[in-house]
Amino acid sequence: MNTRIAAVHARRVWDSRGRPTVEAEVTLTTGTIGRAIAPAGASRGSREAVDLRDGGSALGGMDVQRAIANVDGPIAAALRGRDALDQAGIDALLVALDGTRNKAVLGGNATVAVSLAVVHAAAAARGQPLWRHLAGDGPVALPLPEIQIFGGGAHAGRRIDIQDLMVMPVGATSFAEAMRMTADIYRAAGELMRDAGRASGVADEGGHWPAFDTNEEALATLVRAIERAGYRPGEEAALSLDIAASEFGADGRYRLGLETRELDRDGMIALLLDWLDRYPIASIEDPLAEDDRDGWIAFTRAAGARVQIIGDDYLTTDAARVRLAATEGACNAVLIKPNQAGTVTEALAALRAGQAAGFGTIVSARSGETEDVSIVHLAVGWNAGQLKVGSFARGERMAKWNEALRIEEALGGSARYLGAAALPSARRPKTLRG
Repeated sequence: MNTRIAAVHARRVWDSRGRPTVEAEVTLTTGTIGRAIAPAGASRGSREAVDLRDGGSALGGMDVQRAIANVDGPIAAALRGRDALDQAGIDALLVALDGTRNKAVLGGNATVAVSLAVVHAAAAARGQPLWRHLAGDGPVALPLPEIQIFGGGAHAGRRIDIQDLMVMPVGATSFAEAMRMTADIYRAAGELMRDAGRASGVADEGGHWPAFDTNEEALATLVRAIERAGYRPGEEAALSLDIAASEFGADGRYRLGLETRELDRDGMIALLLDWLDRYPIASIEDPLAEDDRDGWIAFTRAAGARVQIIGDDYLTTDAARVRLAATEGACNAVLIKPNQAGTVTEALAALRAGQAAGFGTIVSARSGETEDVSIVHLAVGWNAGQLKVGSFARGERMAKWNEALRIEEALGGSARYLGAAALPSARRPKTLRG
């Protein structure tokens, strides 16, 4: 089987916020093609791979012509003739060609699009769906999804401080049932907002616009939405929060803009622990700012036995940082965003480091997304256990949930949905108390 790369090409396409991004196309000598599109985040960790943007006045400085030129020029020249089945070798070449820690020369948007396009081409050459190509002979399972019901933080003009208020269908018995439960909860949340006269559209990722007076009102409303939909909070549908604390915290101080108050590290931890006591929360992402190492360790020591604590900005899909966090006891789960790392191989290394440490592993989309469904295949093929895509609305989100349904159907009788089993038993949620 000839899987040599004949050509690499990039084009400007558009993401869900109407901003330019990079699509890469890799063509093998047989004519087989693989394509992938780079996403873009709104809240970004300081250590993640950077998007290369053109600056200037055109398109608000967001154009990607320099990144496209890097794909069509040095990247294409370096990859021509390489074997698309050698993903690790190709990604190592991209890393060396860039030469910086954060992909600042070629652009992380250029490298991740090419890296993903290569793995798509390799799977197509073997006549396999991407998830099967990635899994090889290893086990696969349909992941437990985290689905945004209310979008806040950087996804909703900082209308509330919490960035994502999500549900996890822990009691579902299949991915299809998880989607049906989510549809019920999303609809119920919209009804509650309309009944209260607070329906105001949707945020970046499709969640309902958070027209609340306090952060806690959002939590209480999400619990009510689960109940209104006919499910038991905590037992059938649990809460998952993305605090994205780096967006409003630094140097151990946290400024809650919605409530016009400032907390120190201990105050922030106390607030989160209080929420854990009173709401059926199964998972919390970025509870402290990325520069607050002591806070992460303190919070994990206090709460890590009963809730999944995910490092996103804190870990930025970096295997070395995952291993360090495991050693220090700074969290117990890692969010995997391929564009944070810049290549498929680096993202996989971070995921495997998390699995080796007994961490939860969650493959994640970004707020600026497209119809590209690569991350669904990564979550299944790498047996990650969990998947975070955004809300239950907007085409770029639904394309990914629908792709997971297709994979479940393709697996037939061998399909296995993890549900609550994706969370360590000690961190499975309790029902609502008080």
